[in-house]
Amino acid sequence: MIRQGIESARRIARELSPKRWARRIFREAALSEDGAQERRSPQPGPIETAFFGNTGRLAHKWVHYLPIYDRILAPFRGGPVTMLEIGVSEGGSLEMWRNYFGPNATICGIDINSDCATRVDSPNLVRIGSQADPAFLKSVVHEIGPPNVILDDGSHVGEHQEASFRTLWPLLQTGGLYIIEDTHTAYWAGEYRGGYRKPGTAVELVKTLIDDMHAWHHKRGEGLAPRDELGAITVFDSIVVIEKVKRLSPGHYRIGGAKLA
Repeated sequence: MIRQGIESARRIARELSPKRWARRIFREAALSEDGAQERRSPQPGPIETAFFGNTGRLAHKWVHYLPIYDRILAPFRGGPVTMLEIGVSEGGSLEMWRNYFGPNATICGIDINSDCATRVDSPNLVRIGSQADPAFLKSVVHEIGPPNVILDDGSHVGEHQEASFRTLWPLLQTGGLYIIEDTHTAYWAGEYRGGYRKPGTAVELVKTLIDDMHAWHHKRGEGLAPRDELGAITVFDSIVVIEKVKRLSPGHYRIGGAKLA
């Protein structure tokens, strides 16, 4: 029975075009209200609470992202944080970040769709341009100042994600976070140009960053980021959090016990 199910799934995968296959997976993951409530945290944090209490602009997130955000963004809450979000859509997430971070935050979204320019309320900002355009990205950072948090929820195309990372990582403040959402699209062909272990996707970008972090221990150099700036790379289902630090080379030390000859 199990074998028949596997063969049936393989047959369907062969029959569907890559684009239709990705859309089918996405469609099947859409939750009913009961399904969304079933996946809520037992003790939801402020971001999760704000998302489920939203009555403003449309916000769209995978439910399991919300407690992750509550955990990783807590140190920035209430202070003069600067956040850059790639991908505006209907503008709901910008409202959510404003409600979470508070009045002292600078929050800017970018999108290639000019319609998004109207999907924002002051003091939040939206700028129109491509996440793959280094000059545009640098101009936005020049306007808002070096970000503490960068969230890539843009095109989900690996080439664009890498272009954004290469441009924005050097501009991210030390102590900041670079977050890439929806990394499951790295496995989807068609419009996302992905594929299992396909070079150039966000998942492969993360693997390169892991190599860069460990560049102290091999001789191949760094591919995307300096080894002394990569503090941690935390991989969740479909979301990756990269912490920027300034660290010394790793070293070991012995203390206590009998001295060795």
